[in-house]
Amino acid sequence: MSNRFGGRFSPGTRTQPALPPTPRHPHEGRPKWITLAATPFLLGAFFQGAAGMVTDLAAFGLVASGMWMTREGLVAQATFQARRIAKRPAIPRKLFGGVLAGLGLGLGAAEPGIWAEAGLIGAAGLALHQISFGLDPWRDKTAAGVDSFQQDRAQRMIDEAEGHLEQMRAAITRTGDRRLEARVAMFDASVRHLFDRVRDNPGGLSSARRYLGVYLMGARDATMRFADLYALTQDQTARADYESFLDDLEKDFIARADRLLDGDRDALDIEMSVLRDRLAREGLTGAATRVDPADRPALQSAEAQTLDDLLRTPFPGQKVPRD
Repeated sequence: MSNRFGGRFSPGTRTQPALPPTPRHPHEGRPKWITLAATPFLLGAFFQGAAGMVTDLAAFGLVASGMWMTREGLVAQATFQARRIAKRPAIPRKLFGGVLAGLGLGLGAAEPGIWAEAGLIGAAGLALHQISFGLDPWRDKTAAGVDSFQQDRAQRMIDEAEGHLEQMRAAITRTGDRRLEARVAMFDASVRHLFDRVRDNPGGLSSARRYLGVYLMGARDATMRFADLYALTQDQTARADYESFLDDLEKDFIARADRLLDGDRDALDIEMSVLRDRLAREGLTGAATRVDPADRPALQSAEAQTLDDLLRTPFPGQKVPRD
């Protein structure tokens, strides 16, 4: 049965709130070109004996696996750099990818009696890989005023919420409707937007706890019940109600994420105002005697003949030094 797909400007398409773009590493597309460069191992394997075929196939598999792991490492690094507070990746994927690629190059170049040369080729491949793609993040990224206890508690809550999202995706897959799967994927992206805000501001976990716990569990249960019903009956009324439910819930999640971001802006305004007041009390800035531009006198002095004379024009309340 065909499915109807709609775009942004299609009739009847609901306008979805704008979400921040997914972070991408500038070198994320390079590993596939290295995999393509290793295809001679794959193509030449079928024109050799059994030992040569197995060796070349293993060499291509190692290089392809290394490049896949390298790409995953680049994705993890882009996500790590985009967040204000983040933990380093648990697995150094780029390092492991470089090791696998080096082993593949060395194995592909191996011949009886030249094992040392093959090892040098593999080591050179590992070194070039690290130069091209860099190292994995080795330290956690923290922010001032955020302790590790708050950060760990927020991360545990996010891990539980990600489990609820995974169950939602698995349930909606049972319907076999790709449009519904895409709709749940959009809701998933909105929830992850809230995840990012909680990671950046673990102190706001108390206000987002209901969204990551009770509300998300309710969305998971509703999705599972809807998937079971829709797979049997194809009830279009139930489908419309479910999509409307996701629309309302998605707006609530995005609104909560925006309020957390507004809290960061309020904290910034408070910090700047406190610093201005302190500098004004110490006489290190003109913030206390700031003059509104509308109250400045017009520079119409007949005696002002040079730029220095214009700059000496007194402001209201300013004492003019005597010569």
